[in-house]
Amino acid sequence: MTGRTMRLTVTGALVAATLVWASSAQGQGGAPDGEWKFYAGDGGHTQYTALDQIDRDNAGELQVAWRWQAENSAEGPFYNFESTPIMVGGVLYTSTGASEVAAVNAATGETLWLFTPAPKVGAEADPARRPQGSGRGVAYWTDGDQETIFHNVSDGRLLALDATTGLPRAGFGDGGYVDLSRDIDRPGAEVRCISTPIVSNDVVVAQVVPARESGYEATPGHIRGYDPRTGEQLWIFHVVPQGDDFGVESWENESWRYTGHAGVWTQLTVDEELGYLYLPTEVATNDWYGGHRPGDNLFAESVVCLDIRTGERVWHYQLIHHGVWDYDNPSPPTLVDVTHDGRRIKAVAMVTKQGYTYVFDREDGTPLWPIIEMPVPQSDVPGEQLSATQPIPSRPAPFDRQGFTVDDLIDFTPEIRAEAMEIAANYRMGPLYSPPSLINDPSGTKGTLVLPGWGGGSSWPGAAVDAEEGILFVPSLTVPVVVSLAPGDPGGTNPDYMRVGPIYPPGPRGLPLVKPPWGRITAIDLNTGDHLWMRPLGGAPREVREHPDLQGLGLDFSTMGQNGRPGALVTKTLLFMGEGGGVRGGVASLFGAGGPTFRAYDKRTGEVVAEIILPANPTAPPMSYMLNGKQYICVAAATLESPAELIAIALP
Repeated sequence: MTGRTMRLTVTGALVAATLVWASSAQGQGGAPDGEWKFYAGDGGHTQYTALDQIDRDNAGELQVAWRWQAENSAEGPFYNFESTPIMVGGVLYTSTGASEVAAVNAATGETLWLFTPAPKVGAEADPARRPQGSGRGVAYWTDGDQETIFHNVSDGRLLALDATTGLPRAGFGDGGYVDLSRDIDRPGAEVRCISTPIVSNDVVVAQVVPARESGYEATPGHIRGYDPRTGEQLWIFHVVPQGDDFGVESWENESWRYTGHAGVWTQLTVDEELGYLYLPTEVATNDWYGGHRPGDNLFAESVVCLDIRTGERVWHYQLIHHGVWDYDNPSPPTLVDVTHDGRRIKAVAMVTKQGYTYVFDREDGTPLWPIIEMPVPQSDVPGEQLSATQPIPSRPAPFDRQGFTVDDLIDFTPEIRAEAMEIAANYRMGPLYSPPSLINDPSGTKGTLVLPGWGGGSSWPGAAVDAEEGILFVPSLTVPVVVSLAPGDPGGTNPDYMRVGPIYPPGPRGLPLVKPPWGRITAIDLNTGDHLWMRPLGGAPREVREHPDLQGLGLDFSTMGQNGRPGALVTKTLLFMGEGGGVRGGVASLFGAGGPTFRAYDKRTGEVVAEIILPANPTAPPMSYMLNGKQYICVAAATLESPAELIAIALP
């Protein structure tokens, strides 16, 4: 069984559509030729287009051009839509509900075809194990003869579809599928996929994370490259080194034999000219206790550069040694050429949950500014041995608050601040990298307040960059979490300590525990390492604006910011960003986060040029394309009252 395809008639308008814009940014990065062939416009994850039909003079005239309901075969409405579509030849391709793939007329929003993956063998009788969620998009590849859409199905399979018909490629893998749980060399390996594969230099690369975790034993997220024509595995890179691999000595007591994760759950980045692939890896199992994996634990929480053609490591840099804060690298590295110390450098920038921006020469991994190993607090949890130091970049400065002190507590009134201090007294506080602590600590504390929490700082939508000027735009969240540990169940394979209790600390009177802004945008000049400007991301959530205890206090709600995980788009003249979605549980829905306002900013100053109210909250990074002489901006959107859809806006 290969799955189901729904096909509609391709309209004459689409067939006749021609691209009338030629990129002025050829050789400068960004999406070329008015199309959007990669998840983020190009392999370098710039989220940049040189299109300029929409500019500061007319952005206020933008209106909805079409809306496409995120069709899917799942029962009931679909809301959790995190896909950024690609556009090739007048067709948008997107993942959608139930891990399906759709082709959409980019001029009208008409569905051209919709493909439903077949259930994985053994999953037919278990609806809970069938493909779920939207994923975050698809990848495009052509050899000049045939065009293929690749999709990481959520149940851990790589799918190849004919871009014209929406049917599986018969010669690829097994009926169009490759099972990504194979060849991991770990008994009972089960994997899932969240993000988009990437294709370059005739290699398609897929990333996986473990589907189930029972304890300190887990499946590693090894990265593999495949032949895009046949699905044959070309290479594998062990994110947890095996045997005599480089880095295996960083797993003391041979903990590499059983430790999992350390893979990539977010997007991948590629320099197509160099043929280099950049991996933003996650923390190793488990996220908050590392007593069962002593050592620094390469290649967890690292930037790893591979030769995409062979899978061989070119260079790496570990950003966190022996992580216990769930500070996965949340977003793809961003590639951009900059002028540094008087010479032109091919750079790669990695924004992180903890609020740092690490910048390297992407050819050899040399930091553009010194990264200093600084002493950090140590753990008193039994069995835990943290690294004595962590690498801290000297530039750029952090783009969000780090560490937790009483100065971070909400202080709208003396009474509210006093209540916040009473709450905070139940927990440990300290600088960045303060370790997790016990929920029943003899001191009376109930865990450690961590800021930024594991939802960001930076989050999965990542940063965007002006590919011509080297300016990085970073959306970030200011949301603390509590890390409380308790002994694990001594039976089975449970670790000695597990995270327990609430994730988010309560605030006074239902308000956030920390003061605003709760969401912001920071512009960073990667040529110099300087911050150019910072702006709150919109106004306060409705629950704060309308709070009865805050009325009549003269508070400026317009500068408090949303924490709804926004994504950014950079054009020739503007920065576009919505307020993010609040559909999913967790940090993105705290305090009513997110909203339907989509803003155009002057990218040089941060000034708001225009505000467009969309039918629903943006839930994924936007993209832009030119078709039939018209520039469109397209973004996924949803609320609990409005099922998932793609919304395209354009000038009248």
